[in-house]
Amino acid sequence: MKIINAVQATLGAKPEVVRAARGMSHFGEHALGWIGIAAVGWLVDKPRRRQWAGVAVGAVGAHAASIVIKRVVRRPRPNDPSVQVNVSTPSKLSFPSSHATSTTAAAVLLGKLTGLPLPAVLVPPMLLSRVVLGVHYPSDVLAGSALGAASAAVVLAAERRLDSDRTR
Repeated sequence: MKIINAVQATLGAKPEVVRAARGMSHFGEHALGWIGIAAVGWLVDKPRRRQWAGVAVGAVGAHAASIVIKRVVRRPRPNDPSVQVNVSTPSKLSFPSSHATSTTAAAVLLGKLTGLPLPAVLVPPMLLSRVVLGVHYPSDVLAGSALGAASAAVVLAAERRLDSDRTR
């Protein structure tokens, strides 16, 4: 609880930070924000529709994997009087963070697609936001991010295989 308490004392004491963290939470819920971005990309960037679909598949697949792991591990969310919970959650399960998982997968795939350093820009704020909101332990968000990176790697490997099959 010490790390959560320290993060909340520093960043959680700022209403604008909590507001931004809540906004990120709503965007990332069930990977819906990432699905929306992938859908827009799919609609406007016809030559790379398969890659945009890959972003959606990667984010949703990562989210689904995190849900399965949550149901196996069954770690409860932080529950201590010293931790202020600043957002509602769809479940009481904590490990791994589904927001961290889908955000990392989407950021890696979007970064590969756009050539921008999106994992470095998008992932740390999402991970920190989950701790600011008091709904995850640091190990939850780190494990979620690792799972998201692995999920993105699976999608990228599948895309490479599709590309190599087309050139044969």
